[in-house]
Amino acid sequence: MMLLFISVLPVIIILVYIYYKDRYEKEPLGLLLRAFLGGVMSAVVTLLLLLPFNGYGIQTGNIVAGALIKAFGWAAVPEESLKFIFLYWIIWKNRNFNEYYDGIVYAVSVSLGFACLENILYVTQNGLTVGITRAFLSVPAHALFGVVMGYFFSLARFKNTNTFLNLSKSLLYAIILHGIYDFLIFLFADSAGYSPWLSMFLVIAFFIFVALLWRSGFRKISRHIQLSVFRG
Repeated sequence: MMLLFISVLPVIIILVYIYYKDRYEKEPLGLLLRAFLGGVMSAVVTLLLLLPFNGYGIQTGNIVAGALIKAFGWAAVPEESLKFIFLYWIIWKNRNFNEYYDGIVYAVSVSLGFACLENILYVTQNGLTVGITRAFLSVPAHALFGVVMGYFFSLARFKNTNTFLNLSKSLLYAIILHGIYDFLIFLFADSAGYSPWLSMFLVIAFFIFVALLWRSGFRKISRHIQLSVFRG
């Protein structure tokens, strides 16, 4: 029970934060739940798609190439693509999607639905230490990928031009950021024992990247809140 609580708690905290940042016109809880469950379903579909490849290693002879394939091919591309599909399907034509910040709210809800199921699976299999680590890193990262996706998703919806371009950015930028995040983790794990200097460099690079991701996320949230049509 404790592991389940640790798995779900960071998801709840971030969802509540994103919800209450929507200070001018909050979204219907029922629609947020649909978006969240869409994210859960995107995780299920991802697992089913990748299941046939479970247990197959990547033999490239190059740890950098191997880390890139795992980060993008097994994680970023399928995960962010399926999140985007469910986000578009549930939200794009919904009448409640009526201001810029809404795209971020719904995209983060989808992303955290995905992260919630993924986190439960990881933590129940690997224990408390993994749960605490993921609470501060992996779950917020999924939310921040959602912020980027939602930011451009709203630009696509409310700007009169460049709809396709902004939809493309919504998906592509989320994939790129997710891929870089996972690449640094996979490369660190795969290069263990090569050089302590390489390991130190990768740890520093990872936390710099995470800090930049957080800064960018907060800025995007602030920009879209300021664009609210419901501001007095």
